[in-house]
Amino acid sequence: MPGFDIRKNDLVKVISGRDRGKQGKVLRVFPREGTLLVERVMMVKRHTRPNPNRQIKGGIAEHEAPIRVSNVMLVCPQCGPTRIGHTAAGEGQHRRLCRKCKRTFE
Repeated sequence: MPGFDIRKNDLVKVISGRDRGKQGKVLRVFPREGTLLVERVMMVKRHTRPNPNRQIKGGIAEHEAPIRVSNVMLVCPQCGPTRIGHTAAGEGQHRRLCRKCKRTFE
């Protein structure tokens, strides 16, 4: 199971695919599948039946579909989309940093 450099609540930009150029906040990360959910990116429609027992109204619902991690880049507040480096922060801890301006992400 590989580790990701992108975490929940990070701001990312889509660099390839049908939503290229869009930016959004990461809602959820699926490390095992290598995908993540990005706010208002890769929107799909789902046709749902009404279910009165669960208070579900029928119709067409839109929601986000997972997007591959390789298709997004982390956005630095100063530089824009950037690659990610790592630096040692103490005993066994590592910090992510911007490759362009060397700013750390928290």
